Amino acid sequence: MSRITTALVVPELNGKFEMREVYLDDIRPDEVLVEIHASGLCHTDLSSASGVLPCEPNAVLGHEGAGVVLAAGSAATHVRPGDKVLLSFSHCETCGPCTSGHPAYCHSFNDRNFGGRRPDGTPSMFMSPPEGQQENEETTKQTAAAAALKGGVVTNGEKSREGGMFSAFFGQSSFARHTLVHRSTVVRVAPETDLALFAPLGCGIQTGAGAVLNSLGVRRGSSVAVFGVGSVGMAAVMAAAKIAGASTVIAVDLVDARLQLARKLGATHGVLGSDPDVVGRIRAICPPVGVDYAVDCTGVPAVIRTMIDCLGTRGRGATVGAPGFGKCVSVDVMEHLTYGKEYVGCVEGDSFPSKFIPYLMDVHAKGQFPMDEFISYYDFEDYDKAIEDTHSGKVIKAVLKWR
Repeated sequence: MSRITTALVVPELNGKFEMREVYLDDIRPDEVLVEIHASGLCHTDLSSASGVLPCEPNAVLGHEGAGVVLAAGSAATHVRPGDKVLLSFSHCETCGPCTSGHPAYCHSFNDRNFGGRRPDGTPSMFMSPPEGQQENEETTKQTAAAAALKGGVVTNGEKSREGGMFSAFFGQSSFARHTLVHRSTVVRVAPETDLALFAPLGCGIQTGAGAVLNSLGVRRGSSVAVFGVGSVGMAAVMAAAKIAGASTVIAVDLVDARLQLARKLGATHGVLGSDPDVVGRIRAICPPVGVDYAVDCTGVPAVIRTMIDCLGTRGRGATVGAPGFGKCVSVDVMEHLTYGKEYVGCVEGDSFPSKFIPYLMDVHAKGQFPMDEFISYYDFEDYDKAIEDTHSGKVIKAVLKWR
């Protein structure tokens, strides 16, 4: 069977999206068919659409999906039709990192999440219908009518087809009304869950929070600097101040309005990134040499170097922003050595989504993680406006509503 659905497609790697009809492949045993209700818009999607990160023309992106299960393959036993689910990243579930609780470092992470294909190399979405389905106008009308009666399922035609798309992005490609997702991406949530609110937990927000709580292990009473307070950085600020109990949380950004919001969410200080002496400002707040922990959410090499320089004795810093491959950062080796500094990379907040996402939902319910303060909602048809507002910085986190 093949399902016709509507998706946001990237025809060329120029950052532009178009609304098109696409065809879903048959569901596999390790997959779940999900009706998408909401999808978070992440800078990773925009970077991929522009070719900064690995992508191909005719791509369906989206990796912060939330929706309702319509069908589950025989090997996807943890969900059933009717379940509400949040979607995160894909992982193999069998390699060393996966079995030791660190699936964000799955040995096949890049292929599964940026490869544009399922683990077996096949696409999950197609531009053309199955072979044997005639493309004359009358047949198209009959097919559409039959699909409507069957909830969008097309049953005529052979399984083989052409026009495979760059799909299965992060195991989900959730910029679509319906999508096939790998079981490892699926986190079942309670029936009363606000899917639009929590959709961004699938990537950006769990990344910021996880960098603080999992990768760095921020201690109560310590000091933390967060560089770049978009949605990832705001999540890091909240996690540091309201969950970990850091006594000093410094937000660094180029936009003063964001620094003000960061203060509202728990930051104790704000430093403009345009200040010619950011390191000096931070060292003055946390004398004599800097902070205990720092998180870079920008991926900009110059900012990463500043972050490393502001670390105090035995300070630990992490980068979560993705600059694209080939970018390098230089460090003063002797300063790094004599102060015992550590600098680590962090993917997806080193989280185990099926455990960490429910945890973040729980702390939100307790008032410790007010992510609703920086989320803005758009009808999916207003995707151009959502992208424009994201690029301009008018909104911090845009969520597309499909229902």
